[in-house]
Amino acid sequence: MNRLKTLLFLGFFIFTLSLTNAMSVQEQNSIRLMSYNIRNARGMDNVTDYQRVADVINSIKPDIIAIQELDSVTNRSDGADVLDVLSRNTLMYPSYAAAISYDGGKYGMGILSKEKPLSVKRVALPGREEARILLIVELGSYYFGCTHLSLNAEDRLQSVEAIKREAEKLDKPFFFAGDMNSTPDSPEQKSLNEVFTSLLSSNEKTYPADEPTICIDYIYGYKGMENNWSRLTNRGVIAEKVASDHRPLYVEVKLHADENGIFRTKPYLQRPTGNSVTISWLTNVPVHSWVEYGINGKLDQQLHLYLDGQMLCNNYQHMFRLENLTPGETYSYRVCSREIAVYEAYRKEFGKTAVSDTYTFRVPSEKDTDFTAVIFNDLHQNRGLMDMFSKVIKDIDYDFVVFNGDIIDDPRDEAQAVSILSYLNERVGAETTPVFYQRGNHEIRGAYSIGLRDLLDYMGEKTYGAFNWGDTRIVMLDCGEDKEDGHREYFGLNNFTSLRKEQAEFLKKEVASKAFKRAKKRVLIHHIPVYGMSEGAYNPSLDEWGSILKDAPFDIAINGHMHQFTYHPKNSVGNNFPIVIGGGPNIQQGAVVMVLKKEGNKMTLQVLDAKGEEKLKLEL
Repeated sequence: MNRLKTLLFLGFFIFTLSLTNAMSVQEQNSIRLMSYNIRNARGMDNVTDYQRVADVINSIKPDIIAIQELDSVTNRSDGADVLDVLSRNTLMYPSYAAAISYDGGKYGMGILSKEKPLSVKRVALPGREEARILLIVELGSYYFGCTHLSLNAEDRLQSVEAIKREAEKLDKPFFFAGDMNSTPDSPEQKSLNEVFTSLLSSNEKTYPADEPTICIDYIYGYKGMENNWSRLTNRGVIAEKVASDHRPLYVEVKLHADENGIFRTKPYLQRPTGNSVTISWLTNVPVHSWVEYGINGKLDQQLHLYLDGQMLCNNYQHMFRLENLTPGETYSYRVCSREIAVYEAYRKEFGKTAVSDTYTFRVPSEKDTDFTAVIFNDLHQNRGLMDMFSKVIKDIDYDFVVFNGDIIDDPRDEAQAVSILSYLNERVGAETTPVFYQRGNHEIRGAYSIGLRDLLDYMGEKTYGAFNWGDTRIVMLDCGEDKEDGHREYFGLNNFTSLRKEQAEFLKKEVASKAFKRAKKRVLIHHIPVYGMSEGAYNPSLDEWGSILKDAPFDIAINGHMHQFTYHPKNSVGNNFPIVIGGGPNIQQGAVVMVLKKEGNKMTLQVLDAKGEEKLKLEL
């Protein structure tokens, strides 16, 4: 008994090792197809073991599998519905097709799929020794079929013609698999190859399982839809010698995206500073992207991204910085993304190209003295509140938008961040009006907090900085977290002390710079207030920046964080400039939107609540 256990363990170990060597990690946006004649789970050792077959399937992790030779509640299987047993042990949806009545039940084939089928079709096929059948299930983006052809050559040829007719009716990519009972050089295989592509090499032997000598099991893709999918190199026949008399086979294919399915988000404009602007967007599939742009309604310039001489492509997140733009000009632009279906060392396959609508934006000029900016604080992903604010600002002709922190709450993953980001961009028209996203303490928290850099351009390489809009100087700072770095909630992973010290050096240089001194108006924006915090509150920014700000001639500071709308006139709380602190993420906490307007030498800050009622208007 011990010797038998050792042999079984060694056999399973060898199978697992061969599987690991044969299979690589499944690519994104691909589907793994599998076929397996399981002989009703009776192995080469004449032991019927459903769990053993399920283990083989689970080890390959198919998205869908065609299974041949399945009993359904027969006496031979002790009344078991074999496909149902496999379904429960693989956590996949079952679709069964009975070919004949047998031994008190049925005998046929089935399909297991991770995705619940939209429809199931069964087509009778000829078989003089026993009836045969074709099973086709419809999934969201493709069809998949399973069959087990007759032992008679004439019946097989007739079955091939029937399969061809069914394939012609389908409006999505069609893959099918099964035990064809014919070798690659047979007339029926040659006939199939007229309209189908065999997705595995005919040199791969599948039968018998212990020492295979012939190939009679196949997986095919329909050529009528071949432009909509690509075969990947991750495919093969698995060296499983015991669980059945056939070996399992699998292949991965990548379905090409439709043009309408390539873009995940609209393009959105960010950081319109220094005669430059950033255009960002996301796609659902890996692509090669570029921007087409120009003035006077033309799109006669293109920007492609290269990194160390290599095209930056095969990615999902896209951030293009258009530089050296002409101040004062209105530019048209559109973004283009061509799907990369296969990206291998010596093989590339491309899908369709998605092209966005054409949008416009204007590059501010140094001579521009007028602008309008809309500023939000502490939305905390409250979409209902943003809907209310979008109605408040719909008639305001604003030039840019600032989201001043605690907008994307504790981002846990990309999906959450992209969802709220897209929603906000849509509400403010970020495809034509540029946006600044400034960090609050809640953007710092969560597993995807660092990943926000892939979506948000901040101030370029830093999360703080300064820029001119016409003759107005705008300085944005990053206050970091609202507790000391060593607080237990941060698990020793923060060092905002160094970031604040770094910004202190930046502030010293900034307030002494010619750009700052020459500006007609100066605006300071950051999330956590330096002044006006409640007594005893953690306020390291005052310690680091207070000595610099006490004499800095800002016209206004705009803050958030406190969840209570507050106005501090100049010199009321140790401040050298007026301070306006936005409200919280709901009406009860005094949610507000701020409108900063510059007209000639006059600047005003208007504060509106979610109903559009004016809470404050300052002339600065």
